[in-house]
Amino acid sequence: MPFEIKILGAGSASPLYNRHPSAQFLKINQKHHFLIDCGEGTQFQLIRYKIPIHKISHIFISHLHGDHYFGVMGLISTMHLLGREKPLTIIAPPGLSEIVTTQTRISESIFNYSLNIIECNTETYFRILEFEDIEVYTIPLAHRIKCCGYLFREKPKKRRLINARLPENITLLQRAALRNGEDIKDEAGNILHKNEDLTLPPKKSFSYAYCTDTAYTESIVPYLQNIDLLYHEATFLNAHLQRATDTYHSTAEQAAIIASKANAGALLIGHFSSRYKDLEPFLEEACKIFPNTQLAKEGDWHILKEEHEHI
Repeated sequence: MPFEIKILGAGSASPLYNRHPSAQFLKINQKHHFLIDCGEGTQFQLIRYKIPIHKISHIFISHLHGDHYFGVMGLISTMHLLGREKPLTIIAPPGLSEIVTTQTRISESIFNYSLNIIECNTETYFRILEFEDIEVYTIPLAHRIKCCGYLFREKPKKRRLINARLPENITLLQRAALRNGEDIKDEAGNILHKNEDLTLPPKKSFSYAYCTDTAYTESIVPYLQNIDLLYHEATFLNAHLQRATDTYHSTAEQAAIIASKANAGALLIGHFSSRYKDLEPFLEEACKIFPNTQLAKEGDWHILKEEHEHI
Protein backbone atom coordinates (compact mmCIF):
# COMPACT_ATOMS: atom_id res chain seq x y z
CA MET A 1 0.00 0.00 0.00
CA PRO A 2 1.98 3.00 -1.24
CA PHE A 3 -0.02 5.85 0.37
CA GLU A 4 -2.08 5.65 3.56
CA ILE A 5 -3.65 8.84 4.96
CA LYS A 6 -5.23 8.90 8.41
CA ILE A 7 -7.47 11.85 9.25
CA LEU A 8 -6.70 13.05 12.78
CA GLY A 9 -8.54 16.37 12.55
CA ALA A 10 -10.52 18.19 9.87
CA GLY A 11 -12.11 21.08 11.72
CA SER A 12 -11.24 24.76 11.46
CA ALA A 13 -10.41 27.21 14.23
CA SER A 14 -12.96 26.19 16.89
CA PRO A 15 -12.97 22.50 17.96
CA LEU A 16 -16.72 21.88 18.13
CA TYR A 17 -18.94 18.86 17.37
CA ASN A 18 -16.04 16.51 18.17
CA ARG A 19 -14.09 17.91 15.22
CA HIS A 20 -10.44 18.44 16.05
CA PRO A 21 -8.18 20.99 14.34
CA SER A 22 -6.18 20.07 11.25
CA ALA A 23 -3.85 17.09 11.40
CA GLN A 24 -3.17 14.09 9.17
CA PHE A 25 -0.85 11.12 9.39
CA LEU A 26 0.67 10.01 6.10
CA LYS A 27 2.48 6.70 5.62
CA ILE A 28 4.19 6.01 2.29
CA ASN A 29 5.55 2.64 1.18
CA GLN A 30 5.52 1.40 4.79
CA LYS A 31 8.74 3.33 5.52
CA HIS A 32 7.95 7.06 5.51
CA HIS A 33 5.89 8.32 8.45
CA PHE A 34 4.83 11.96 8.18
CA LEU A 35 2.54 14.26 10.15
CA ILE A 36 0.82 17.01 8.17
CA ASP A 37 -0.24 19.96 10.33
CA CYS A 38 -0.45 19.61 14.08
CA GLY A 39 -3.40 21.41 15.58
CA GLU A 40 -4.09 21.49 19.31
CA GLY A 41 -4.53 18.01 20.77
CA THR A 42 -2.91 16.16 17.87
CA GLN A 43 -0.86 13.97 20.20
CA PHE A 44 -4.09 12.78 21.85
CA GLN A 45 -5.44 11.85 18.42
CA LEU A 46 -2.26 9.93 17.64
CA ILE A 47 -2.69 8.01 20.87
CA ARG A 48 -6.39 7.49 20.26
CA TYR A 49 -5.77 5.92 16.86
CA LYS A 50 -2.73 3.94 18.03
CA ILE A 51 -0.27 5.64 15.70
CA PRO A 52 3.30 5.25 17.04
CA ILE A 53 4.67 8.76 17.39
CA HIS A 54 8.26 7.53 17.57
CA LYS A 55 8.04 6.57 13.88
CA ILE A 56 7.19 10.10 12.74
CA SER A 57 10.28 11.50 11.03
CA HIS A 58 8.88 14.75 9.56
CA ILE A 59 6.15 17.23 10.48
CA PHE A 60 4.82 19.51 7.74
CA ILE A 61 3.10 22.72 8.90
CA SER A 62 1.02 24.66 6.36
CA HIS A 63 0.96 27.99 8.21
CA LEU A 64 1.13 29.58 11.63
CA HIS A 65 -2.51 29.98 12.54
CA GLY A 66 -3.03 28.17 15.82
CA ASP A 67 -5.39 25.47 14.58
CA HIS A 68 -2.53 24.16 12.43
CA TYR A 69 0.44 24.25 14.79
CA PHE A 70 -0.62 24.65 18.46
CA GLY A 71 -0.02 20.93 18.99
CA VAL A 72 3.64 21.04 18.01
CA MET A 73 5.18 21.90 21.38
CA GLY A 74 3.17 19.28 23.23
CA LEU A 75 4.03 16.59 20.72
CA ILE A 76 7.76 17.26 20.51
CA SER A 77 7.94 17.48 24.32
CA THR A 78 6.18 14.12 24.65
CA MET A 79 8.63 12.62 22.15
CA HIS A 80 11.43 13.74 24.46
CA LEU A 81 9.74 12.32 27.56
CA LEU A 82 9.29 8.98 25.80
CA GLY A 83 13.02 8.80 25.16
CA ARG A 84 13.13 9.62 21.48
CA GLU A 85 16.66 9.63 20.11
CA LYS A 86 16.33 9.75 16.34
CA PRO A 87 16.22 13.22 14.69
CA LEU A 88 12.96 14.99 13.90
CA THR A 89 12.51 17.47 11.05
CA ILE A 90 9.78 20.11 11.00
CA ILE A 91 9.06 21.99 7.78
CA ALA A 92 7.06 25.19 8.16
CA PRO A 93 6.73 28.81 7.03
CA PRO A 94 9.08 31.34 8.65
CA GLY A 95 8.41 31.95 12.35
CA LEU A 96 8.08 28.47 13.78
CA SER A 97 11.76 28.25 14.65
CA GLU A 98 11.44 31.43 16.72
CA ILE A 99 8.34 30.08 18.47
CA VAL A 100 9.96 26.77 19.39
CA THR A 101 13.23 28.42 20.42
CA THR A 102 11.42 30.90 22.68
CA GLN A 103 9.32 28.26 24.40
CA THR A 104 12.21 25.87 24.97
CA ARG A 105 14.40 28.72 26.26
CA ILE A 106 11.82 29.97 28.75
CA SER A 107 10.99 26.47 29.96
CA GLU A 108 14.68 25.52 29.98
CA SER A 109 13.90 22.44 27.92
CA ILE A 110 16.62 20.37 26.27
CA PHE A 111 15.54 17.49 24.06
CA ASN A 112 17.22 14.09 23.87
CA TYR A 113 17.01 14.18 20.10
CA SER A 114 18.05 16.55 17.33
CA LEU A 115 15.26 18.89 16.20
CA ASN A 116 15.75 20.35 12.73
CA ILE A 117 13.35 23.11 11.63
CA ILE A 118 13.37 24.00 7.93
CA GLU A 119 11.58 27.25 7.14
CA CYS A 120 10.27 27.21 3.59
CA ASN A 121 9.38 29.85 1.04
CA THR A 122 5.59 29.76 0.77
CA GLU A 123 5.50 31.77 -2.45
CA THR A 124 7.12 29.21 -4.77
CA TYR A 125 6.54 25.67 -5.96
CA PHE A 126 9.69 24.07 -4.63
CA ARG A 127 11.05 20.59 -3.99
CA ILE A 128 11.65 20.77 -0.27
CA LEU A 129 12.61 17.12 0.29
CA GLU A 130 13.80 14.20 -1.79
CA PHE A 131 14.12 10.54 -0.88
CA GLU A 132 15.03 7.49 -2.94
CA ASP A 133 11.39 6.82 -3.80
CA ILE A 134 9.47 10.07 -3.25
CA GLU A 135 9.70 13.85 -3.58
CA VAL A 136 7.92 16.50 -1.53
CA TYR A 137 7.04 19.92 -2.95
CA THR A 138 5.62 23.09 -1.44
CA ILE A 139 2.51 24.56 -3.09
CA PRO A 140 1.98 28.33 -2.71
CA LEU A 141 -1.51 29.03 -1.36
CA ALA A 142 -3.58 32.21 -1.06
CA HIS A 143 -4.25 32.89 2.61
CA ARG A 144 -4.14 35.88 4.95
CA ILE A 145 -0.66 34.95 6.18
CA LYS A 146 2.17 32.96 4.61
CA CYS A 147 0.82 29.52 3.81
CA CYS A 148 1.72 26.56 1.66
CA GLY A 149 0.35 23.18 0.77
CA TYR A 150 2.43 20.06 0.26
CA LEU A 151 2.61 17.65 -2.66
CA PHE A 152 3.89 14.13 -2.02
CA ARG A 153 4.80 12.34 -5.23
CA GLU A 154 6.32 8.93 -5.85
CA LYS A 155 9.17 8.83 -8.33
CA PRO A 156 8.70 6.71 -11.47
CA LYS A 157 9.17 3.06 -10.65
CA LYS A 158 11.32 0.57 -12.53
CA ARG A 159 10.03 -2.14 -14.83
CA ARG A 160 9.29 -5.55 -13.32
CA LEU A 161 11.27 -8.61 -14.33
CA ILE A 162 9.43 -11.74 -15.47
CA ASN A 163 11.72 -14.24 -13.76
CA ALA A 164 10.36 -17.23 -15.63
CA ARG A 165 11.41 -15.67 -18.93
CA LEU A 166 14.88 -14.51 -17.98
CA PRO A 167 17.71 -16.21 -19.87
CA GLU A 168 20.14 -18.40 -17.96
CA ASN A 169 23.31 -16.82 -16.61
CA ILE A 170 21.88 -13.29 -16.82
CA THR A 171 24.16 -10.88 -14.99
CA LEU A 172 23.23 -8.37 -12.31
CA LEU A 173 24.10 -5.54 -14.71
CA GLN A 174 21.77 -6.98 -17.33
CA ARG A 175 18.98 -7.34 -14.77
CA ALA A 176 19.47 -3.70 -13.79
CA ALA A 177 19.41 -2.67 -17.47
CA LEU A 178 16.14 -4.50 -17.98
CA ARG A 179 14.56 -2.80 -14.98
CA ASN A 180 15.63 0.54 -16.48
CA GLY A 181 13.81 -0.31 -19.71
CA GLU A 182 16.87 -1.26 -21.76
CA ASP A 183 17.30 -4.26 -24.08
CA ILE A 184 20.02 -6.86 -23.52
CA LYS A 185 22.71 -6.42 -26.16
CA ASP A 186 25.96 -8.10 -27.03
CA GLU A 187 29.34 -6.32 -27.15
CA ALA A 188 28.69 -5.24 -30.76
CA GLY A 189 25.40 -3.60 -29.81
CA ASN A 190 23.14 -6.25 -31.30
CA ILE A 191 19.91 -6.93 -29.44
CA LEU A 192 19.91 -10.36 -27.83
CA HIS A 193 16.67 -9.96 -25.85
CA LYS A 194 14.04 -7.26 -26.15
CA ASN A 195 13.02 -5.60 -22.91
CA GLU A 196 9.32 -6.00 -23.60
CA ASP A 197 9.72 -9.77 -23.79
CA LEU A 198 11.28 -10.04 -20.33
CA THR A 199 9.59 -7.34 -18.25
CA LEU A 200 6.26 -5.91 -17.25
CA PRO A 201 5.44 -2.20 -17.06
CA PRO A 202 6.29 -0.41 -13.79
CA LYS A 203 3.73 -0.27 -11.03
CA LYS A 204 1.81 2.97 -10.77
CA SER A 205 3.43 5.88 -8.97
CA PHE A 206 1.00 7.67 -6.66
CA SER A 207 0.61 11.29 -5.58
CA TYR A 208 -1.18 13.17 -2.81
CA ALA A 209 -1.61 16.91 -2.32
CA TYR A 210 -2.62 18.70 0.88
CA CYS A 211 -4.01 22.21 0.30
CA THR A 212 -5.27 24.16 3.30
CA ASP A 213 -5.91 27.06 4.12
CA THR A 214 -6.53 28.93 0.89
CA ALA A 215 -8.88 31.18 -0.97
CA TYR A 216 -10.01 29.91 -4.36
CA THR A 217 -7.05 30.24 -6.69
CA GLU A 218 -6.53 28.54 -10.02
CA SER A 219 -2.81 29.30 -9.76
CA ILE A 220 -2.35 25.95 -7.97
CA VAL A 221 -3.98 23.88 -10.72
CA PRO A 222 -0.79 23.35 -12.77
CA TYR A 223 0.92 21.82 -9.72
CA LEU A 224 -1.99 19.43 -9.15
CA GLN A 225 -2.48 18.02 -12.64
CA ASN A 226 -3.52 14.34 -12.58
CA ILE A 227 -3.03 14.11 -8.82
CA ASP A 228 -4.37 10.83 -7.45
CA LEU A 229 -5.88 12.35 -4.31
CA LEU A 230 -6.34 16.02 -3.52
CA TYR A 231 -7.16 17.23 -0.02
CA HIS A 232 -8.58 20.74 -0.43
CA GLU A 233 -10.10 22.86 2.28
CA ALA A 234 -13.84 23.52 2.14
CA THR A 235 -14.38 25.76 5.13
CA PHE A 236 -17.74 27.11 3.95
CA LEU A 237 -20.71 26.24 1.80
CA ASN A 238 -21.38 28.36 -1.25
CA ALA A 239 -24.22 30.09 0.62
CA HIS A 240 -21.44 31.81 2.57
CA LEU A 241 -19.22 32.58 -0.42
CA GLN A 242 -18.60 36.16 0.67
CA ARG A 243 -17.47 35.00 4.09
CA ALA A 244 -15.08 32.56 2.43
CA THR A 245 -13.70 35.33 0.25
CA ASP A 246 -13.28 37.74 3.16
CA THR A 247 -11.38 35.17 5.25
CA TYR A 248 -9.26 33.71 2.41
CA HIS A 249 -10.96 30.35 2.53
CA SER A 250 -12.81 28.19 0.00
CA THR A 251 -16.24 26.65 -0.37
CA ALA A 252 -17.00 23.02 -1.13
CA GLU A 253 -18.00 24.02 -4.65
CA GLN A 254 -14.72 25.85 -5.20
CA ALA A 255 -12.72 22.86 -3.95
CA ALA A 256 -14.57 20.69 -6.46
CA ILE A 257 -13.82 23.11 -9.28
CA ILE A 258 -10.10 22.94 -8.48
CA ALA A 259 -10.23 19.13 -8.45
CA SER A 260 -12.02 19.11 -11.77
CA LYS A 261 -9.60 21.54 -13.43
CA ALA A 262 -6.66 19.51 -12.09
CA ASN A 263 -8.13 16.25 -13.41
CA ALA A 264 -7.70 14.76 -9.96
CA GLY A 265 -8.48 11.13 -9.33
CA ALA A 266 -10.37 11.89 -6.12
CA LEU A 267 -11.11 14.83 -3.83
CA LEU A 268 -11.09 14.90 -0.04
CA ILE A 269 -12.60 17.99 1.59
CA GLY A 270 -12.14 19.22 5.14
CA HIS A 271 -11.32 22.17 7.44
CA PHE A 272 -15.03 22.66 8.06
CA SER A 273 -16.20 25.79 9.84
CA SER A 274 -17.74 25.27 13.27
CA ARG A 275 -20.84 27.12 12.09
CA TYR A 276 -21.94 23.86 10.41
CA LYS A 277 -22.97 20.85 12.46
CA ASP A 278 -24.17 18.74 9.52
CA LEU A 279 -21.47 18.03 6.92
CA GLU A 280 -23.59 16.23 4.32
CA PRO A 281 -24.41 19.50 2.48
CA PHE A 282 -20.65 19.89 1.84
CA LEU A 283 -20.55 16.52 0.13
CA GLU A 284 -23.68 17.25 -1.89
CA GLU A 285 -22.35 20.63 -3.03
CA ALA A 286 -18.98 19.26 -4.13
CA CYS A 287 -20.35 16.13 -5.81
CA LYS A 288 -22.46 18.21 -8.17
CA ILE A 289 -19.22 19.31 -9.81
CA PHE A 290 -16.78 16.54 -8.88
CA PRO A 291 -18.59 13.28 -8.10
CA ASN A 292 -15.60 11.42 -6.67
CA THR A 293 -15.52 13.51 -3.49
CA GLN A 294 -15.33 12.34 0.11
CA LEU A 295 -15.58 14.07 3.46
CA ALA A 296 -12.49 14.07 5.67
CA LYS A 297 -13.78 12.34 8.79
CA GLU A 298 -11.65 11.74 11.85
CA GLY A 299 -10.43 8.19 12.17
CA ASP A 300 -10.87 7.34 8.50
CA TRP A 301 -8.05 5.90 6.40
CA HIS A 302 -7.75 6.91 2.75
CA ILE A 303 -5.56 4.45 0.88
CA LEU A 304 -3.99 4.80 -2.55
CA LYS A 305 -2.99 1.46 -4.02
CA GLU A 306 -3.02 -0.63 -7.18
CA GLU A 307 -6.44 -2.08 -7.93
CA HIS A 308 -5.15 -5.64 -7.63
CA GLU A 309 -3.56 -5.05 -4.23
CA HIS A 310 -5.34 -6.21 -1.10
CA ILE A 311 -5.56 -4.30 2.15
